[in-house]
Amino acid sequence: MIARQALICAAAFVVLSAIPAIASALPAPRVTSVQSLDQLAVPDRPYDESANADAAVDAAFARASAEHKLVLIDLGGNWCADCRILAGVMDLPEVRSFIDAHYVSVSVDVGRFNRNLQIPARFGITSRLEAVPALLISTPEGKLLDREKVSALGDARSMSAQAMADWLAQWVQ
Repeated sequence: MIARQALICAAAFVVLSAIPAIASALPAPRVTSVQSLDQLAVPDRPYDESANADAAVDAAFARASAEHKLVLIDLGGNWCADCRILAGVMDLPEVRSFIDAHYVSVSVDVGRFNRNLQIPARFGITSRLEAVPALLISTPEGKLLDREKVSALGDARSMSAQAMADWLAQWVQ
């Protein structure tokens, strides 16, 4: 009986300790500029295939540290419809404003899973990415916050713009 009560107390502690983290997340921006993804301006080439990904990511971390923001690394490819849809959502004025206020963002071209894979490897992700887009949300010190959810937006075309904005907001305290 005592062991059962201890187990119930431990489970309650785990559940209750998660509530402040959820409650302290900032509300997501309300997406009002589009009603559906059909109205979205989708960029053709949101990923610079010739960019020096290491230098861009290093610069993002330096800036995030100086500005006390999180780092958002968008891993994707120009061939990927979901990547381009996510890029279009992130460019919506209300979403871009939120991102700029809380993140330093950088897009990294991973080709067809054959380019710039040293970037996710910095965070211990050395197996093939499940899907792109894959978002790495990190503290300026390099602690990956979304390790189990990096491919959560990998099917962006089946989500709403608001759902993507909500996902981005959950990491911001």
